[in-house]
Amino acid sequence: MYKPNHIIDLIADNVRKTKNPLGISTSKINTWWKDIPIKRDGNAMLFTGLMYQLIPYIDKMTQYLEKYEETSYEKYIGYAKYIPKFLYRFIFGKPSSKEDKEKFDGIVKNIVQILTKSGVDFYYKPELDFYSGILLYDLGDNDGFIEHARFVVEMLRKNGVKKLITVDPHTTYALKVLYPKYLGTDFDVKTYFEVIDLKGEANARVTIHDPCFYGRYLELSDVPREVLKKLGIECVEVRNSGKLTLCCGGPAESISPKLSKEIATKRIEELKSTGCPIVGMCPICIENLRRAGAEVEDLSTLILKHI
Repeated sequence: MYKPNHIIDLIADNVRKTKNPLGISTSKINTWWKDIPIKRDGNAMLFTGLMYQLIPYIDKMTQYLEKYEETSYEKYIGYAKYIPKFLYRFIFGKPSSKEDKEKFDGIVKNIVQILTKSGVDFYYKPELDFYSGILLYDLGDNDGFIEHARFVVEMLRKNGVKKLITVDPHTTYALKVLYPKYLGTDFDVKTYFEVIDLKGEANARVTIHDPCFYGRYLELSDVPREVLKKLGIECVEVRNSGKLTLCCGGPAESISPKLSKEIATKRIEELKSTGCPIVGMCPICIENLRRAGAEVEDLSTLILKHI
């Protein structure tokens, strides 16, 4: 297990330098929108928080962390922030694969299609779409989180943004709970599956893995189930779901990839017990469960198949 303070220092330094936890240019990470038409004005702004886009890069970094965990090289992680920028980007500035980048960028594009088909009046401005800072909060760096959140809020307010549509649980929790708590914000924040209204006749069965933030903290687990029900998709539940959901282990991957995989493996056993395809709605959950051997389809991909 890596020393938490080394990881926190590295992530905090990256956020200060590049406004995201990996120390890579956001313009390089956030490219999904470049080959599709996007509206730049409307009722609510799509705010991805970059989470889906970051996953292929996080996975690449996790591979390094996993390789050197519990070896003599583990102690040197604290020096990573001193690596020259050009060398740092050469080592960590590539996604795990082209296919992974296309997959996770594709999920954001799926959400755009779903919102469009549902007639939601939304727009997107990539220059205002920032990482929320949630990992700093998760790791206990409140000061770093608040500093970064203040920057995000100032940019959104300066550009007149009042309504936000989010796509992942971590960003949603940050904007809906933490930003109001620490900065007194009053943005109208809703997830994409809260603002859509679609019907279908899929006649399918799936098992949902509820992310901790949607299940326990935001108590939104019923909403995607209602969306799927309207599409004719039955959700076959495991015991630990909704408010009682179990963690996928993803939040631990920056400290101990080994522990993270052990937690994911236990969760997979429960999810597979239904014999139904597994559906997730968090990029970190989806990737962490995949790394531990499970096939997990994103909620948006499932919805798009049946509308």
